[in-house]
Amino acid sequence: MAKKIRQVLGISGGKDSAALAIYLKQQNKIPEMEYFFTDTGVELPEIYTFLDKLEIYLGQKIIRLGSKKDFFHHLKMKDGMLPSPQQRWCTKEMKLAPFEEFIGNDECISYIGIRADENREGYISNKKNIKPMFPFIEDGLVREDIFNLLRETVGIPEYYEWRSRSGCFFCFFQRREEWIGLSERHPKEFARAVEMEKQEGGEGYTWIQGMTLEELVDRKDEILTNSKKRKEQLAKRKDNRSWQDILIEDGQDDENQACLICSL
Repeated sequence: MAKKIRQVLGISGGKDSAALAIYLKQQNKIPEMEYFFTDTGVELPEIYTFLDKLEIYLGQKIIRLGSKKDFFHHLKMKDGMLPSPQQRWCTKEMKLAPFEEFIGNDECISYIGIRADENREGYISNKKNIKPMFPFIEDGLVREDIFNLLRETVGIPEYYEWRSRSGCFFCFFQRREEWIGLSERHPKEFARAVEMEKQEGGEGYTWIQGMTLEELVDRKDEILTNSKKRKEQLAKRKDNRSWQDILIEDGQDDENQACLICSL
């Protein structure tokens, strides 16, 4: 008897993958869907809260995957070299590898939450047994549809109040004002990110090109002033939405820059 083809959907803690899980659940066409989350152990605290809410709505556990070693082990193996847009070793070691181990050699369809209004591919496995599917693209769903789905069901993830993407608390794609947001909302996590810049072997590596996090804090007022001006300019060109909605709904959230599997 032929083995069943597995149906899997990676949950990142972000808006698109959550909305896709909700969308497919509402259609009730894939009763044996496997939901998974690749947990680095250094995710934003809000993500875990959102995953709990999503599990309740789905009526099903989201399988937690993870690397056999924690982030700080991998960081040590890299001689303190912080991950960056040019050196995204964290994605490979802590996101992609656990996912491909989870699938093994099974025939699999991986459902990916890329929208019809996006120009990106997301994570496409080189393994022939993993076939990607893009329901939002096929059905023509765009950003507004995704937010409507979330508002009508589990709500929008709380981190969008101050940050424009899901992922690790030290995500190197954060804007400068988002780093400041981390320092104010999660000072312990911010302090850990500061220490990572200082650790032995990591001298010269910073999360922000040309600036340490301590220097960032020293320039806090300047950075927040510039950020406020930019948001006010956006608001004048748009409507009465909150600045969070403007950033998110009008394509300013930069999710397409996030870790490939984070955006599933």
